Amino acid sequence: MSSSIAVVGYKPHAVCTPLPLQSHIKAMLKLAKLLHHRGFHITFVNTEYNHKRFLKSLSPNSLDGLPDFQYKTIPDGLPVSSDTDEDAPQDIPLLLDCIRNDFLAPFRNLLHKLNDNTDGFGSPPVTCLVSDGFMTSTITAAEELGIPIALFFTLAAVGFMGSKQYSVLVEKGLAPLKDESCLTNEYLDMVIDWVPGMKDIRLRDLPGCFRTTDPNDIVFNFAMEAVDRVDKASAVVVHTFDVLEPDVLDALSSMPPPVYAIGPLQLLLNQLPKDPLKHMGYSLWKEETGCLEWLNDKAPNSLVYVNFGSIAVMTPQQLVEFGWGLANSKLPFLWVIRPDLVVGESAILPPEFEFEVKERGVILSWCPQEQVLNHPSVGGFLTQRVDGGREWQENENYCHGVEETCGRIYRSTWFFIQKLRELGESSSIEKKLELSIRMLLNLLLMLLLWVAVFTMQRLLSQ
Repeated sequence: MSSSIAVVGYKPHAVCTPLPLQSHIKAMLKLAKLLHHRGFHITFVNTEYNHKRFLKSLSPNSLDGLPDFQYKTIPDGLPVSSDTDEDAPQDIPLLLDCIRNDFLAPFRNLLHKLNDNTDGFGSPPVTCLVSDGFMTSTITAAEELGIPIALFFTLAAVGFMGSKQYSVLVEKGLAPLKDESCLTNEYLDMVIDWVPGMKDIRLRDLPGCFRTTDPNDIVFNFAMEAVDRVDKASAVVVHTFDVLEPDVLDALSSMPPPVYAIGPLQLLLNQLPKDPLKHMGYSLWKEETGCLEWLNDKAPNSLVYVNFGSIAVMTPQQLVEFGWGLANSKLPFLWVIRPDLVVGESAILPPEFEFEVKERGVILSWCPQEQVLNHPSVGGFLTQRVDGGREWQENENYCHGVEETCGRIYRSTWFFIQKLRELGESSSIEKKLELSIRMLLNLLLMLLLWVAVFTMQRLLSQ
């Protein structure tokens, strides 16, 4: 691989562009660090809004990288006023609509600046794009520049394959839903027998973006358009590994483009002998690290960690119900309650709850999740599933050996968790890591081949 870089005379330059949501940014940043370790010059693209949040939650110098790992920002298209709260959640459907309609122009301009060497960093020419699979504008940009693009879906293979069925659902008249009664009657229990690699599933087992009665639903159409354009990419990357999902990955292997399973990313990062980018954090929220000292005083596998993620919301009644469920469990717990978790209101729990749990519960606004999951005192993780699944998170949880319980769980995620449990000790961590490293190296070699071809074409055209 090093010889390939020497031939072209400069480092291959990958522009990494996540969907501007916390979980997608975190996964893409981990992949970018791995690519950097393997010799790539990295430009990581944040939205201006998220970049400001990073600097606020971490520190003004937290994103200072190396000469060959730089951050660039572009607008997300959403209006910003002087009184906009930097920590306030963005309207997700509106954000996705802006990305679909307004992202290409500023992204194209950024690529031109990088290629014209007018970015002020002396960057080498862009040789490939590594984009979140839902950022379809990046495919158009890659086509315009004549460079390869790898799409990174921060999903397990079942989530990706399930999402690929959206157009089929529309063609068969199964989506959008006829009316809201389909959500409560037996309609979603309809057996689906056409999805390769996924046996004995029902309509409700697919990622849930199709559960709308509006044919113009922004989220559903955004997701459907993304998976329908996958064949325009040079490769697809999914956050899983071969031992976990062999049937679905085998089915995907017969569909263009090539699919690479490279998870769990954290295990791969843990193997780096030296990580000069380790100081770069992933969180858009300020992490309260004091909770780690509190965990040190707890017995092994004795407490529950509760976090509903970065975008899920609930009503005040749901918050109180979850709270009393924790209280009645009589277990110690660490509970993350984001300031924006409760819709339109502050997150307030009754005094009786606080009295009941004051000796065994800690509530905070955000925490260093991987350190918490890796702490020996944590024996369980209670979280919330968002429509479409977040199987990448179960992938990461598996690295830490933490049992998980989910609210509003969908079976694409349930299948994934069951596979994790079935694996158990049947396949060692070393074996899984070996397979992931092999797949990552295959992806890297392919990217470097693209770089060599792209550079040769440039030389011949001069």
